[in-house]
Amino acid sequence: MTLPLRPELVGLEPYGAPQLEVRARLNVNENPYSPPPAVADAIATAVRKAAEGLNRYPDRDFTALRADLAKYLATESHVDFLEVRNIWAANGSNEVMLHLHQAFGGPGRTVLSFAPTYSMYPEYARDSLTEFVTLPRNEDFSLDIPAAVAAIAERKPTLVIVASPNNPTGTALPLDDVRQLADAAQAVPGGCVLVIDEAYGEFRRRGVPSAASILPEYPNLAISRTMSKAFALAGGRLGYLAAHEPVVDALRVVRLPYHLSAVTQATARAALAHSRVLQAQVDEIRAERDETVTWLQDQGYTVADTDANFALFGPFGDRVKVFEGLLERGVLIRVVGPEGWLRVSIGTPAEMALFRAALLEVTA
Repeated sequence: MTLPLRPELVGLEPYGAPQLEVRARLNVNENPYSPPPAVADAIATAVRKAAEGLNRYPDRDFTALRADLAKYLATESHVDFLEVRNIWAANGSNEVMLHLHQAFGGPGRTVLSFAPTYSMYPEYARDSLTEFVTLPRNEDFSLDIPAAVAAIAERKPTLVIVASPNNPTGTALPLDDVRQLADAAQAVPGGCVLVIDEAYGEFRRRGVPSAASILPEYPNLAISRTMSKAFALAGGRLGYLAAHEPVVDALRVVRLPYHLSAVTQATARAALAHSRVLQAQVDEIRAERDETVTWLQDQGYTVADTDANFALFGPFGDRVKVFEGLLERGVLIRVVGPEGWLRVSIGTPAEMALFRAALLEVTA
């Protein structure tokens, strides 16, 4: 049978990392800790209550959830600005990003980003028929800000997307760099939205600010977040965005009706009510990350400066061979980013001990 598939999709495989049952699954930057029993119980109670009304459509504007998200992000990023009207949410930050492309991308428009970065960015552009353009990062994976500003002026994108901390490198973007990019985006004729993707924002080291702290100053700035990582809620599928009201209103136009289920809304609100408990897990992951980075450096590896819950390290002459050797020993990490580098998510102390032992064996 012949299908009228779009030509640019012919031969492509769907996005996805391996999902294997191994002793240490350290490949997709998940939170290694399950929600504590008190949080799991609260979620179960909230979902049970929501189940009683599943014969009705959910609140399509999810006002209560947006209020909770606004309160959380305002506290976490120290910004006295956020209200319901400034928050959007969807089924993971991937859907938030797709909404941004549907609203501000499209045929004849361009989105600009900086490689290496999150591998889904070009797919959002592809799916929305938007041209995707990248500039290379510096050797230390920071941004060449003068080159970025010049590219914004030359290419006139309608979207600029920067992950901070960046995936797969872990690199955070200084606030002064965010300001320069936002200023350049504001100068684009017809408008340009600067999106700072802070999926790993809660794992920033002490003193590294969130771009949300300057959100009041820039009407063209949007901050994307997720509950998948810091909230141990990857299975809950809840991402969100903070921006000025006109940006949020544009996303409301392109969303599908009732796109956030009542169960998703109930789950997310219950988790948000226990944010302090869950942040304790974040502290443990930060500490384990820093120990892992130090250990890798002691072994002679170069490790990208990371503010995320993972570490990019190398170089390897044959990284696939190292990856396969680790997998044989029950440790699954990720072949991603620049040639010769590998990325390991931060797991529990026991998982990281297994990773260290396996890496020593493979590279002996």
